[in-house]
Amino acid sequence: MRRIAAAVCAVGALGGVTSAAADDEAHPKVGLVLSGGGARGGAHIGVLKVLEELNVPVDIVVGTSAGAIVAAAYATGMPLSEIEAEMKGLSTSLLLHDVDRSEVPLNSKIHDSFNYIGPEVGIQNGSLALPKGAVAGVSLEAVLRRLTHRQRTDNFDRLPIPFRAVATDLATAEMVVLSRGNLAQAIRASMAIPAVIEPVELDGRLLVDGGPSRNLPVDVARAMGAEVIIAVNIGTPLLKREEIKSLLSVSDQMTRILTNTNVAKSVSEIGPDDILLIPDLGTVTTADFDRLSEAAAAGEAAARLAIPDLMRYAIDGPRYAAWRASTVRSGEQAPFTVAEVRVKGTERVNPEVVTASMHTKAGDTFDVKKADADIKRIYARGDFEGVAYTVSEEPGVGHVLTAEVTEKSWGPQYLRFGLGLSSDLKGNSFFNLAASHRATWLNHLGAEWRNDVQIGHTDRLATEWYQPLTAAQRLFVAARAEFTRNPFDLYDNSDGSSDGDGSRIGQYRVQYIGVGLDLGTPIGRSAEFRVGLTRGHVKMLLDTGLVPPELLQPPQETGGVLARLRFDSLDSIRFPTQGWQGEVRLYASRPTFGADETYTKASANLNAAQAFGRHSLQVGLRGAKALGDDDLPVHELYSLGGFLRLSGYATGQFLGRELAFGRLVYNYRLSLPGFLSGAFIGASAEVGRIGDSVSKGGDAFTRHGFSIYASMDTPLGPIYGAFGRGGDGANAVYLYLGQP
Repeated sequence: MRRIAAAVCAVGALGGVTSAAADDEAHPKVGLVLSGGGARGGAHIGVLKVLEELNVPVDIVVGTSAGAIVAAAYATGMPLSEIEAEMKGLSTSLLLHDVDRSEVPLNSKIHDSFNYIGPEVGIQNGSLALPKGAVAGVSLEAVLRRLTHRQRTDNFDRLPIPFRAVATDLATAEMVVLSRGNLAQAIRASMAIPAVIEPVELDGRLLVDGGPSRNLPVDVARAMGAEVIIAVNIGTPLLKREEIKSLLSVSDQMTRILTNTNVAKSVSEIGPDDILLIPDLGTVTTADFDRLSEAAAAGEAAARLAIPDLMRYAIDGPRYAAWRASTVRSGEQAPFTVAEVRVKGTERVNPEVVTASMHTKAGDTFDVKKADADIKRIYARGDFEGVAYTVSEEPGVGHVLTAEVTEKSWGPQYLRFGLGLSSDLKGNSFFNLAASHRATWLNHLGAEWRNDVQIGHTDRLATEWYQPLTAAQRLFVAARAEFTRNPFDLYDNSDGSSDGDGSRIGQYRVQYIGVGLDLGTPIGRSAEFRVGLTRGHVKMLLDTGLVPPELLQPPQETGGVLARLRFDSLDSIRFPTQGWQGEVRLYASRPTFGADETYTKASANLNAAQAFGRHSLQVGLRGAKALGDDDLPVHELYSLGGFLRLSGYATGQFLGRELAFGRLVYNYRLSLPGFLSGAFIGASAEVGRIGDSVSKGGDAFTRHGFSIYASMDTPLGPIYGAFGRGGDGANAVYLYLGQP
């Protein structure tokens, strides 16, 4: 009986082997097709999770846009759990903000502090030119490099799972199937949403999102040899009639029409043996990268509903484990030394300046995080519309890190326009219009000529030539000239007495014409020290008032030595959540340099911000005084009053020769940041002590201000609606456009 049983077992085992061999021969080649749909692409992760549970192998994977991200990562052998973890770190704010402000050179931060509106406009051959996209995709490409860092070949057929990405040729509207090259660049080309992300230039083609040409590329998978298609369509539906309300929604609808038309054609190519999955993504939109987990759950639910159909292509556990083992690749890479650092693509820009700004140097062990940071730092300079890097191994050289840059096609001269408005609804309304012209790379060291015009509450005309002295730009000289007219208002009760009513009794302007020459050095990326000479002429002008301006201060010649230490590491000028900003200034007016009066003044200000989730605090401190026994002239007086500068009081209501001021501002973020910072409600508490305006020895008075406000970041700049109350009962309602 034992012999019979053994024989039966042997026959059964042989039959099992034969059956497995037959299954191997009979199992069709499965092609997984993942459509585009922005943040809705999280659904693809849920589908893959179910396919792995069911032991359904994927022999070919093709993706468009968001589908290309998941498809490429899976094709290179990244485990699904790692793909999910990496994509959970994505957010709309991260993907749509290429510039880390902490990496922007301080000189650019200082000039960009005005409320400029819209993109930078280029000047080319006497005409204006605009960027091709709102963002360059530098942050996006850093994420894509992490998702595809297992790539070891530029031939996508030789990846653990053969892969294709689909893009659209912007010039011809043709579908472009990407089958080789750098995976991160291929994916970015596949998802370069027109007008949002800069197009990608590859092999002489200007490529954008593949959705308008083939959002569900079933035919591409078949051309690669797929016998069975599992297609996942996450494309966005057409907007309803009532949802089409603006130019942007009309443009969005046209894109959806093009996409849905080609998707319908692809769906018609789905055969009886193929499987089409359409996850119910509800209200998840293409921009909701903060809702990737919801999208993944929807994809998983859709795949589970199709389990009976998917099981037709499942294989047994041992064979699936063997297949999966053959496709998964370790993320570990043997350490290597960077033998050389190169820059490719510069024409105007000196490549030495680029390499000097990189922390990765020849002889260093390659660090992907450091390389990614280098790329962001290069982009933050403002010279390039696209920045990426490649690592190659050359015989006789070793590993070469190449920073591949694309200079701004709309440069090297630029224009920006700005607007600022404010009102306290008591008749004190102000506006400022501004324009800035910047000519860059006027020589090989990176000389820049900047011209600024402002009219309104403050009139200003200024020009500056900024000349680095070395290729590393560690030392510079700056020659400048300016004409300004600043408001100088006198108020009753500005000396703190109880007799006045706080009304304005005179309006004047301080006119200054002067020149200056500085020698300076940057300190890292966020600080700068300058020392220089100034020479000018100042006089008071009358707008309205009974006192002649000559009695307030006769015209004067000015001249002296000015030393400044400035620093700024705030992550945002509009609604900062971390970092520091400030300035320490010392000015010595001396007849030796042409001044009529001798005096020395010092001033300092400091702003700091820190966020805790949706909550953030901002602290501001400011102090100024005359040093020694010399008095300050009237035109050098300091002022307080206005929104967040003693709220409740009029703008510039208090004048004095000594100043101490502090404030604490609290913000609560109502909406998550996206392309803009979001919406907020906030409150402030302020205290200021300012000396008497007539003489240095006069009394100083301490005053308090409080405010509550609602604010929102908009394409025109931050908008504030606020109520302010002063310590003595003074009230004001403020409307602001721009930075208060």
